[in-house]
Amino acid sequence: MSSAAVTPAARLRGLKPDWLNDPKVWRTEILAGLVVALALIPEAISFSIIAGVDPAIGLFASFTMAVVISVVGGRRAMISAATGAVALVIAPLNREHGLGHLIAAVILAGVFQVALGAVGVAKLMRFVPRSVMVGFVNALAILIFMTQIPEVRDVPWAVYPLVAGGLALLVLLPRITTAVPAPLVSIVVLTVITVAAGIAVPTVGDKGALPSSLPVPGLPDVPFTLDTLTTIAPYAFAMALVGLMESLMTAKLVDDITDTHSNKTRESIGQGVANIVTGFFGGMGGCAMIGQTMINVKVSGARTRLSTFLAGAFLMVLCVVFGPVVSDIPMAALVAVMVMVSFATFDWHSVAPKTLGRMPAGEIGVMVVTVAAVVATHNLAIGVVVGSVTAMVVFARRVAHLAEVTRLVAPNGASVRYTVTGELFFASSNDLVGRFDYAADPDEVVVDLSAAHIWDASSVAALDAIETKYGQRGKTVEITGLNDLSADLHGRLTGELAGGH
Repeated sequence: MSSAAVTPAARLRGLKPDWLNDPKVWRTEILAGLVVALALIPEAISFSIIAGVDPAIGLFASFTMAVVISVVGGRRAMISAATGAVALVIAPLNREHGLGHLIAAVILAGVFQVALGAVGVAKLMRFVPRSVMVGFVNALAILIFMTQIPEVRDVPWAVYPLVAGGLALLVLLPRITTAVPAPLVSIVVLTVITVAAGIAVPTVGDKGALPSSLPVPGLPDVPFTLDTLTTIAPYAFAMALVGLMESLMTAKLVDDITDTHSNKTRESIGQGVANIVTGFFGGMGGCAMIGQTMINVKVSGARTRLSTFLAGAFLMVLCVVFGPVVSDIPMAALVAVMVMVSFATFDWHSVAPKTLGRMPAGEIGVMVVTVAAVVATHNLAIGVVVGSVTAMVVFARRVAHLAEVTRLVAPNGASVRYTVTGELFFASSNDLVGRFDYAADPDEVVVDLSAAHIWDASSVAALDAIETKYGQRGKTVEITGLNDLSADLHGRLTGELAGGH
């Protein structure tokens, strides 16, 4: 068919994703969005309480974050909403200066995230090692489970059989059919049972009042002065970093689960745009939600932006239109869902005796440190930073001894050749100076670096120190075999560093 024969309708069909024509995908995405929306409500209310704001502020944030990120984000099917990590960062600002400053900080945090995304901060994710990622995932699973413990403590006895029944449905139903997500069935069945039987158990409505109208845009109620900016900037920057860290780690996790690639730079900028919009609509801001993302991707099987958009849209519909019904959902049903998410998220293979027996001790240590840091601080971003730093230390110690030095004296005894093999950087070059026999060597010394590479100033300083020590004894040193990059670095720095000759 020629291009002239292509009709506008056909051209439009060509622009649509293939999944738009697949009813099965539509059903999966719609039901996944509904399940996530139900799970978002109590979480958003809880995070609002942590931040010290009205529950509607958290729910509005979850709505706007999910809807906006579904369009501008880089990772399909990932859920962004109000989160505990962000709530913890901005709670002191709200407590000390009020809601207006909090909203202004959310907008500024979004601006920071757009700027950080534009300069390529997402590329730093390549430096997060696998052991940190595994620790991050396992710590996440532990935190999800720990957050459910308060929901089953000091509660009516009926909560326990409801949770057990919910778990049974979540385990058994997928073996019978996957036409309808098991979490949705579990929530509906337990709600019907508690309402029909008049069982008095904690419900979603007990967490706080649901909003009765949609959010409206507006400016934060703060004076637009330099003093306001200096007050909110530290909180906004901290929120931007925590939000990006959690979002990028979650995106990487979803990449691995779905075996697809996502644009991390677009995701970083998208998170910023979503927070800016959320701030102007009076929300408390947020980032990617790992628990709800796991419900969407791993439990419900969603793979497109539709589920993310519908999670936000359904959230507002459920609150505004079906508020009384949603308020009757027993917390036991949501506890069962989150416990199953925790179990499915944990990387059980990583702690199997066979795996631990084969893994290097350093890798296991990094994973344990990451888990411990996250569980101790309840902050996934802190855990990732601590784990990554630990991994760097372990790596530096491991490669510090990889630089080998061999000594060969010429047959006539007039010269000696030292061949250096390996990567020379601050860790491996520290003991390089001590590998030479300055007193016994002949007057002509050749240091062959053809099998080595100079990475930093520390290595240049070490070579300068070697030349200096030989020079003090009236001996000459010739450094040979430098590759282009090493020669350039050595040429620029030699003799210019403290301790050099």
